[in-house]
Amino acid sequence: MKRPVIKIEIRAEQDVVFARQRAKQIASALGFDRQDQTRLATAVSEIARNAFQYARGGVAEFAVDDGAEPMLLIAITDTGPGIANLRAVLDGTYQSRTGMGLGLVGSRRLTDHFEIESAPGATRVVIGKALPKGAAAPTPHLLAAIAEKLATRGPPDTLQEIRQQNLELLQTLEALRARQAEIERLNEELAETNRGVLALYAELDDKAQQLRKASDMKTRFLSNMSHELRTPLNSMILLSRLMLSEKDGPLGAEYRTQATFIAQSADSLLDLVNDLLDLAKIEAGKMDLRPARFTVDELLSGLRGMFRPMLAGRDIELIFDVHCPELIMETDVTKVSQILRNLISNAMKFTERGEVRVTASTQGAGVEFLVSDTGIGISEEGQKRLFQDFAQLRDEYKRGLRGPALGCRSRANWRTCWAAGST
Repeated sequence: MKRPVIKIEIRAEQDVVFARQRAKQIASALGFDRQDQTRLATAVSEIARNAFQYARGGVAEFAVDDGAEPMLLIAITDTGPGIANLRAVLDGTYQSRTGMGLGLVGSRRLTDHFEIESAPGATRVVIGKALPKGAAAPTPHLLAAIAEKLATRGPPDTLQEIRQQNLELLQTLEALRARQAEIERLNEELAETNRGVLALYAELDDKAQQLRKASDMKTRFLSNMSHELRTPLNSMILLSRLMLSEKDGPLGAEYRTQATFIAQSADSLLDLVNDLLDLAKIEAGKMDLRPARFTVDELLSGLRGMFRPMLAGRDIELIFDVHCPELIMETDVTKVSQILRNLISNAMKFTERGEVRVTASTQGAGVEFLVSDTGIGISEEGQKRLFQDFAQLRDEYKRGLRGPALGCRSRANWRTCWAAGST
């Protein structure tokens, strides 16, 4: 609901000053700070001056809308010729030698509410400013008290008003200078921060380059070392197998045992060297895959024959539980076999008695392999460290081998890697 406060007739230049003065006084009484008082008074002065200059007079009505968002409203009307290029003026595209329209655009920027209606013979401009948060409620009693107080004040002293405007202008300029100084200080801090960030990025780039060089050197070292070690290991394997073949004569029991140890140790070392070479290839992005078509049963048959000699004399049963023996896989059989061989070897290594079970079953469009055992298991703490770089659980395993069986279940799942189709 709009509640009127005062009305001012604009017939002379002094009335424009009077309207400006009353706008500032009412804004002050309603709790606006000095900056908003000046903004509102300036907007009223511009619109009132337009009414006097282009329409030879008008009326300024001050009211308060005490609705959901209380607002001080000032409506200035005149009976002049209207504004012919209103849309261009408001858009800021109208060019005028006299500066007509600048007051409207500036007033709209200084206020929270702006509306205008203009036609030949009538122009009405309404501007408003939302009442500050925490200000006293604009009750009828308060508005009546403001109107009564204003009525007791005489007409404005034009010279004094000009001095007041000059003072406000100086204060505004000082505030602008202070803000500009603050902006310059912040820009300087930002520039200094940017220089620090650039230096940090440069340092990070250097570190990244050093890490890449170190990684490349490590990869080359692993690759070269692996190739160098394979030659003597292959010689050891061939010689030990030659001895075990007894082509040059029978071996004694002790010699056969020692030759068997040599062959087994050489095979283990060769597996480690091959793993290092594979690691170097993976890190260098040079791991070559050779896809081929084979059945699940063909894959696991080779593993059965490979691990059969390792079960001799041990209280372990290696069980292959195959639910899809005829299912065809298309991938690198060597790599798949290597993965399963590592899992099975690890399970057998840390299982003293019981079983190691390999399960193969269909999973969606692929194959899922599950390797489980009844060995010592891995503690929760060990599981957290299992896949960390350079982490070892050997001591924990050794202690477990001398204690009771804890049970272990290791799972390998390559459903997203291996395409398969039934025959």
